[in-house]
Amino acid sequence: MLVLGIETSCDDTAAAVLRDDRDVLANVVASQLTHREYGGVVPEIASRQHLKHIVPVIQAALDRAGVRSADLDGIAATAGPGLLGSLLVGLSLGKSLAFGLGKPFIGVHHIEGHIMANWLVADMHFPNVVLVISGGHTQLVHMPALGVFEEMGATRDDAAGEAFDKIGKMIGIPYPAGPQFERLAGRGDANAVLLPRARLEPGSLDFSFSGLKTAARLVLEREGLVPNTNVPRIGMAASDRTPEELLQMSPRAYDVLASAQEAIVDALSTKLDAAVARAGVRHAYLAGGVAANGPLRARCNELLARQSASLHVPPPRLCTDNAAMIACAGAFHLRAGRSSGLGLNAFARGPLESWL
Repeated sequence: MLVLGIETSCDDTAAAVLRDDRDVLANVVASQLTHREYGGVVPEIASRQHLKHIVPVIQAALDRAGVRSADLDGIAATAGPGLLGSLLVGLSLGKSLAFGLGKPFIGVHHIEGHIMANWLVADMHFPNVVLVISGGHTQLVHMPALGVFEEMGATRDDAAGEAFDKIGKMIGIPYPAGPQFERLAGRGDANAVLLPRARLEPGSLDFSFSGLKTAARLVLEREGLVPNTNVPRIGMAASDRTPEELLQMSPRAYDVLASAQEAIVDALSTKLDAAVARAGVRHAYLAGGVAANGPLRARCNELLARQSASLHVPPPRLCTDNAAMIACAGAFHLRAGRSSGLGLNAFARGPLESWL
């Protein structure tokens, strides 16, 4: 089975061609660097950039895979959650291609795509618990079987990835902050600054990072660690520091980053550990962009090993938004005889629902 996957939920335009459920013949991503000067994704700009890139990206994926559109057995595209304007570009083109080629079409839930990125590495073990962590999502999902999703916990306010990006922005790290945040945090002492962990009701597996963001901002402002420049520079937000400036900050700035990362890692890893124990499973998975964070992987491995559970994580290139994961999820739906009507609309928010 050959499946074309399309992903346009945020600011990356991506297309991939997948053979069967794991053989990635092509995986093309066009990133929109124009958002950096605004310090975050601007929805209207994102949708316009998708319109510009979507056709060349799909054609590049087909060319690299060495297949014609007529050779495809099905088409899968992200239906949501995400930015509506961005989603509509990929979803509409996916439905149009399916209609024109007479091929089945399936709309894929973005979270399921991230989860199924793990399948691109090896067969997933069931039952399991998955921690999905990205810029827009933080949730714990119990999967008794493929296609069955039971939410165990979710964020009540900000996602973990958003906390990384917003705290990074406060100190002058250009968007997206994640990889640079981790590198700079490695220069600091994770125990130097006391930052809060949200204490929810006993037994809750939900998350909350809004208090951490506020606490970090107050420390940075009180200690004079926020950037003092407001002069726009090409390709950067006015408050962003240059790479050289980021390496010349006060040691205290690195301590704040290290302590903030520690607070996020602590919250995520302990909740995953508790969810695995509660579900009584022996396999846990990470999914989403924040899953690429090294300290988080190490901490989860350490905690889960104490209860003889195994941690599985995709390589960093499959953690961030990509179309191979959408094609993988779509392939399982299509193989099960499931397809979406051409009237399927995009959705900004929506639960991950079981389909088996």
